[in-house]
Amino acid sequence: MLPTVDREVLPTDRLSLNQMTTDLRGMQETLDACARHGISTIGLWRHKLDDLGLAETARAVRASGLAVSSLCRGGFFPVASEADRRLRHADNQRAIAEAAELGTSVLVLVCGPAVDRDLEAARRMVVEGIEALLPDTESAGVVLGVEALHPVYTAERSVIVSLAQANRIAALFPPELVGVIVDAYHVWWDPCLYDEIAVASGRILGFHVSDWLVPSPDPLMSRGMMGDGVIELHKMRLAVESAGYRGPIEVEIFNRAIWEMPLDDVLPLAKARFQETV
Repeated sequence: MLPTVDREVLPTDRLSLNQMTTDLRGMQETLDACARHGISTIGLWRHKLDDLGLAETARAVRASGLAVSSLCRGGFFPVASEADRRLRHADNQRAIAEAAELGTSVLVLVCGPAVDRDLEAARRMVVEGIEALLPDTESAGVVLGVEALHPVYTAERSVIVSLAQANRIAALFPPELVGVIVDAYHVWWDPCLYDEIAVASGRILGFHVSDWLVPSPDPLMSRGMMGDGVIELHKMRLAVESAGYRGPIEVEIFNRAIWEMPLDDVLPLAKARFQETV
């Protein structure tokens, strides 16, 4: 049964600013803007840690009073050689350690594309790569969140392109070690979406929101502000909550026009649209 759509206002303390929404801004500038605008949670990206370094970023986050909802990204498991597999495994181990130091229990996995056109072999490498990381996740207190990407990303970013696939992978492992991320932008199109959200009950580690703009000339860089596109965000949020997830909701927008806006314009707009549409 689909969730009933009500219109209660969602408290903005559920909002987490995913750092890709402010990708052109430095770490400290973004942390300061969050504090200034009453945003208490942030989703961090590994490439942004280079701005201050890991230790200083962890210190700055603690000093800001912000909680960290997740770190993105680990993954990219399919590789062409055993040597590459060892390198990728070591990088994922570092990502797990980084998540722990930053104070988040969730490492988001973007699972990676096939290296030789063999999609099924690539998917087996995803499962094997996750399995190899379980001792590290358990000792660090970090959970791996398998994120399904939209099928348009299959060739470049991930062979896991539906929530059903993510659920099947997560179900191979203990729920305290592996779960799923529900990203509205990637899964909104799926006719089985609400059934699969229900299947994910107890394993949802994050819910990410943005919007699918029409027309959408660039699938990577044209995510929209919530309410500017066609995604039923409110109904999806109710379904995710019915499946047991009531944690932070990350606003994650890849859009250069939004990146170039002043933070003091973007953050109030995101908060307003979050309440209006999510």
